[in-house]
Amino acid sequence: MNVEGSLEGRIALVTGAARGLGFAIAQRLVRAGASVWLNGRDRAALGDAADRIGSDARVLAFDIGDDDATAAAFETLAEDGLDILVNNVGQRDRRSLAQLRREDMAAMLATNLVAPFDLARRAVPLMEARGYGRIVNITSIAAEIARGDVLYTASKGGLAALTRAFAAELGGTGITVNAVAPGYFATEANEEMSTDPGIAQHLERRTSLGRWGDPCEIGGAVAFLASSEASYITGHTLAVDGGYLTHF
Repeated sequence: MNVEGSLEGRIALVTGAARGLGFAIAQRLVRAGASVWLNGRDRAALGDAADRIGSDARVLAFDIGDDDATAAAFETLAEDGLDILVNNVGQRDRRSLAQLRREDMAAMLATNLVAPFDLARRAVPLMEARGYGRIVNITSIAAEIARGDVLYTASKGGLAALTRAFAAELGGTGITVNAVAPGYFATEANEEMSTDPGIAQHLERRTSLGRWGDPCEIGGAVAFLASSEASYITGHTLAVDGGYLTHF
């Protein structure tokens, strides 16, 4: 697919867009012609990201876990409408099971599952009003391979199930709901891991491509699922993992 121009005139919201995969996704959607709202809690960081992306990137700073703040943000979105929602924000807690408590799971689910549900349900009327809707949830290959990391694995597995449930619910509206499941990406959040020679050796053995993913390699998958080219794809999870799941 020729990405440039495929989303001309579309309006998107990307959560967690100040850095990492969210920034790369927002940047690619703008390249494809979309006008993109960048979400996060740090307004200054979002402003810097918008400056780097260009004039079609706008800042919409709010905490997706705050109901009042989310409602106010969607009032702003309603002014121009919304065609594309990318639920990218995600938390991680790599502590061992013995260190975790009930409230830790509740907090993880609130960010990684409940907030994407809430954003999607709020987005649907705006998409219906414009006659076009694409929801793309960023899950993880962790949803397919349970290797510890209990909170994150459970939350991303839930988000994958939510993707299928929303797809079934919204099929009659023409709104599609899909997911992209990243593998190992060398983002700022993974800097300590991505510079570890042992993990690099692990990826060389365990992935078809034998390396870390670069954040710029995630955006094309999202841009495709957000485009009219993917109009008959819904309820699907696309792994962007260099072949990790194939080898697992």
